[in-house]
Amino acid sequence: MPNPPASEVLDLLRDPGFARLFAARLVSAFGSAMAPIALPFAVLDDLGGTAGDVGLVIALGSGAQVLMQLFAGALADRGSRRRQMVGADVLAASGQGAIAALVLSGGASLGVVAALHALSGVALALHFPAAVGMVPLVVPRERLQTANAWLSIAQATALGLGAAVGGLLAATLGAGVALAVDATTFVASALLVASIRGAAEQPRAAHASLLRDLREGWREFTAHRWLWAIVLQFSVMLMAWFGAWAVVGPVVAKASLGGAASWGWIVSAQGLGLIVGGAASMRIRFRRPMLAATFACLPSALVPLLLVPPAPVAAIAAAAFAAGVGFEIFSVLWNTALHTRVAPEALSRVSSYDVLGSIALVPFGEVLAGWGVEALGAPSTLLLAFAGVVLPTLAVLGVREVRELSDDGG
Repeated sequence: MPNPPASEVLDLLRDPGFARLFAARLVSAFGSAMAPIALPFAVLDDLGGTAGDVGLVIALGSGAQVLMQLFAGALADRGSRRRQMVGADVLAASGQGAIAALVLSGGASLGVVAALHALSGVALALHFPAAVGMVPLVVPRERLQTANAWLSIAQATALGLGAAVGGLLAATLGAGVALAVDATTFVASALLVASIRGAAEQPRAAHASLLRDLREGWREFTAHRWLWAIVLQFSVMLMAWFGAWAVVGPVVAKASLGGAASWGWIVSAQGLGLIVGGAASMRIRFRRPMLAATFACLPSALVPLLLVPPAPVAAIAAAAFAAGVGFEIFSVLWNTALHTRVAPEALSRVSSYDVLGSIALVPFGEVLAGWGVEALGAPSTLLLAFAGVVLPTLAVLGVREVRELSDDGG
């Protein structure tokens, strides 16, 4: 498939429906990027918590997402993907706003913060499959990879800026302020998505029970070997990655790297890498997209490896940048494969099974990471995370469909 001309790439942003979807992704991701910085430091600094407490709070949010994820895709396919996105944003704004208010007022407790973070996990579960299914309703099939690249760039740009701002806010004004800004961005995102007009009619299967919808979604999911094999890879890889990134990284930053501001710059470097990866994916077509996507996951293993000594902030930031490039190339190729190879009426359900399988072990990884720091020390925990990223990624290359899936649907 030839690379699209630059005029076609830019022209997509002039479409009102896609422009609103792009802006919604940009503003909500900007706020969301603050939460992974602010929340661990709210637990460590404002609540006087430990690494184990950070792991438990983060894991409750991930666990709530896992529990809700199975039903979120079926609900999006049965109802309105746009309305579900709006409702999820409102729910997330409520949860993050409540945490911010409690932290700022000094009335926060570990249990309440954990429960409210779980609410945010439910919101994320509802939002993601609806958002994936919304893209082909706004963008024609031949422009999907370009659209996915633009959306990835929006998220990456926001991640880089939001992480930097979140780190600075947490270090200067406190974690509560960063969480309050996060809440307002969800409100803005809800208003933008609600204003989208002219989307294509959402395809729906014949009316059936929720359980039958789930079974049919599962059949579509398991019909694609490349799909479920990579989801299995990610179930292990993300357990290791998020344990290192969301739990051990902030703990190491607080102890040895200068605290929230330094970790914010490291996360911002990953965001910059995401932008570069998204821009590259916009113009480059890979003849074997899933093979390229799998290799693109390997640079992420450098981050836990360089946190072991730990290396200087600049070196860790460079590794985070490389991880961002790889993750974004994977994301664009993966979403485009879903949009072009999965039955349209089952897209949100398949996306839910994708996310559910990918993140099912993440809560365990986050809890184990917190416990690992206290029982084994950060270096040993990070080396285990390194192995957890590399080994399943190399293993999935043994699946023929992953190696040979072509960019023309073959």
